[in-house]
Amino acid sequence: HDALPISAPIMSTALPQLPAPLLEIMQRGVSVIVGSRDLAHRPSIMRAVGSHVTDGGREVTVFLARSQSRQLLQDLAATGEVAVVFSEPATHRTVQLKAHQATLRDATDADLPALTRYLQSMEVEIQRIGYPPPMTRAMLAYRLDDLVAISFAPVLAFDQTPGPQAGAPVLKGGA
Repeated sequence: HDALPISAPIMSTALPQLPAPLLEIMQRGVSVIVGSRDLAHRPSIMRAVGSHVTDGGREVTVFLARSQSRQLLQDLAATGEVAVVFSEPATHRTVQLKAHQATLRDATDADLPALTRYLQSMEVEIQRIGYPPPMTRAMLAYRLDDLVAISFAPVLAFDQTPGPQAGAPVLKGGA
């Protein structure tokens, strides 16, 4: 696989802490979809196989399988632009985060606890809608040497839960 350079630390121009209900679903571990765009504004998207949210949502790391995410990873490396959606499968309660300075690095053994917690949470989440844990394990299967960790400090957050507030800004940060 292609090694990724270790990027500079995330700059602290992030949002203030997210509202507790949205932060809770993100920290717990729910469905995570990662998107970006190329320089011509063509979108790319992929399901994450893990996430880790710290500092009240001010720092987020999502994990993608390199072998399944080549275009998205190229787009992130070229633009730094990332949009990540966290969605609770049973309720569709959803939050979207955006950032302009995503950093990429290879996943390491130090990421395994976060990846394990995420898988365990997703097994529970997916069971709530009627699918057994083996399905979740298959959906989120990975090889550690194939994973890329994408970290960012969100600058925008939106409530994307279906309903009258869908798309409403939760917090606005620097553009």
